[in-house]
Amino acid sequence: MKKLLLIPFITILISCSIEDEIDISDVFNGVLVKKGICMNYVIQVSDSNFPKELIEINWMDEFSEKTFTNVFTLESVCDFPTNIEEGETFKFFIDNDKDNNCPVCLAFTPTPSKRLSITVVE
Repeated sequence: MKKLLLIPFITILISCSIEDEIDISDVFNGVLVKKGICMNYVIQVSDSNFPKELIEINWMDEFSEKTFTNVFTLESVCDFPTNIEEGETFKFFIDNDKDNNCPVCLAFTPTPSKRLSITVVE
């Protein structure tokens, strides 16, 4: 009987997500502006309150010769959703405590020098 009482409790614990623990002011809007080879992804931030020291205010992609503002290179490629395509908007929070140890190829594509680990929440 005691085991049956634990099932709802465990279910509730499992159903709680990390989103429930995040302050809404820590969630930002991003756009995947470059989905480069070997997961060399560039994300543009559209929030004015995003910490400016963490992003490149102006960056030019030397291959396409396009200029972007408020961008960074995605560091946490291991769990970035594969269904997000170039040009799509999503919500995220900064998550620099992530373990980013997944295999990626080493083909070069230009990306900003500033890199961030993030978690997509929507």
